[in-house]
Amino acid sequence: MKICIIGTGYVGLVTGSCFADMGNDVICVDKDENKIRLLEGGEVSIYEPGLTDLVRRNHEKGRLTFSTDLADAVRQSLILFIAVGTPQDEDGSADLSHVLDVARDIGRAMDAYKIIVDKSTVPVGTADRVREVVGTETTHPFDVVSNPEFLKEGAAVEDFMRPERVIIGTDDVRVAEIMKELYGPFTRTGNPIFIMDPRSAELTKYAANAFLATKISFMNEMANLCDRLGANIEWIRKGIGSDSRIGSKFLFPGVGFGGSCFPKDLAAIAKTARENGYALSILDAVMNANKQQKSVLVEKVLDHFDGDITGKSFAVWGLSFKPNTDDIREAPSIEIVSALLGAGARVSVFDPVAMDNFRSIFSDRVRYVDNAYDAADGADGLLLVTEWNEFRNPDFDRIKELMNTPVIFDGRNQYSRREMKHVGISYYCIGRPKEV
Repeated sequence: MKICIIGTGYVGLVTGSCFADMGNDVICVDKDENKIRLLEGGEVSIYEPGLTDLVRRNHEKGRLTFSTDLADAVRQSLILFIAVGTPQDEDGSADLSHVLDVARDIGRAMDAYKIIVDKSTVPVGTADRVREVVGTETTHPFDVVSNPEFLKEGAAVEDFMRPERVIIGTDDVRVAEIMKELYGPFTRTGNPIFIMDPRSAELTKYAANAFLATKISFMNEMANLCDRLGANIEWIRKGIGSDSRIGSKFLFPGVGFGGSCFPKDLAAIAKTARENGYALSILDAVMNANKQQKSVLVEKVLDHFDGDITGKSFAVWGLSFKPNTDDIREAPSIEIVSALLGAGARVSVFDPVAMDNFRSIFSDRVRYVDNAYDAADGADGLLLVTEWNEFRNPDFDRIKELMNTPVIFDGRNQYSRREMKHVGISYYCIGRPKEV
C-alpha cells in the first residue's frame, strides 16, 4: 500500500519503518529539514532498540523515504497517518493544534479519495474535529480513522511487529477491511484486530494507560504501607499477582511513573471528564499518589542522615524514566536530583543513554561521569533510580571501597538486603523491611 506518515517522532518513525518492513511504500514527512536530512543519511536521533537498523534497511531498499513536502506525499498516498505531537496544555488538556494544522494541510493537498488516520494519542472527539477541518478544505471524498498506538518505549519495534491487539475506530465497513488488510501481516498469530467506533477507539487508549498507571500507584501505596507495618511487598506482589483476575504485570513498586504517556494521558482524560461534568476521582488520586511517590527515596536519604545532607555527595544511577530509552520526560530522576540539590547536596549522575537529555535540564549543576563506578567514587550515598540491566549485578565490594559512606537507596528493589548486609553496605529499598 501507499502510505504517508506525517511526523517523524517516536510514534511516526516506528510506525513508518515497520509498515515499510512489510513491503509497503512509505513516505515519512516532517517539516524539520534537519531531521529529514539526518534520516536520509541513516541517522536516527531517537534511542529505541532495533529502530536504526529497521530505518536504514528499508530506506536502502527504497520502501521508506523521507520528505518535507507534505502536499506531494499526500497526493502519492492512499492512507495518511497523523503522528504529530499532542503536548499537554497548562490546564492538562491535550494540545491538538499540530493535529488540526496537519488535517488542514491534508485537505488542501488532496486530489483524490484518502483515508486519514489519527495515530497520535488524542482526546475523544478528535476524529470528528479532523473530519470537520479537512472537509472545509476539500471537496474530495475521505474517511477518518482512529488507530491509537500501544508502543512501550524500549520495546516499540517489537510491540508494533507483534501487537497484542490492534484498535481501529471507523464506522465504514470498507475502510475497516482496508485497515485490516494493512495490519494483517502483524497479526498472523491470531491476536485480535478490534473494529469499533472512533470515539471508543480514542477512549480505549486513555483507559488502558489510566488503568496501568493505577496499578503502579496502588502498588507504590502498598509498598509504603509495608515499610510502616513490617510487611514485605515482594510477597504481597507474588500473592496477588497469582490471581488471574489481577495478573503479575505492573505490580513492581518504585519511585513513581514518568515518561511521555502516563502523566500526560491521565491529565488529559481527567480534563475531558471535567469538561463533561464528571470527576474521575480515582485518577485524581493516582496522579497525586504518583507525585508523592517521587519524593519517597529522598525522604529515606534525609532520614538516614538525620535531616541534613548539606555538603554531602550522592551518586544517582539511571536518569531515563525507564530502561532502554533516553526519554527523561516526567522522569522521577528530575525531581529526585532537584530535591537533593535543593537540600544542599552535590550530585554525580550516570545513565547509559540519557545523559545529554539530562544535561539540557541541569546543565552544570550536577557532575556527569562516564560509568556507574565513577559516580560512586567518593559518594556519601548511592541512589538507584532507573533499573538498567547494567545496574542489576554490580561489584558491591568495589562500590563499598569507592564510597565515602557505603549506603544504597534502591528505588527499584533490585538488590538483596541479605547481600547488602554481608558486604557491609547500609541498604534502603521500598516496601521490603525484611528479606524475601
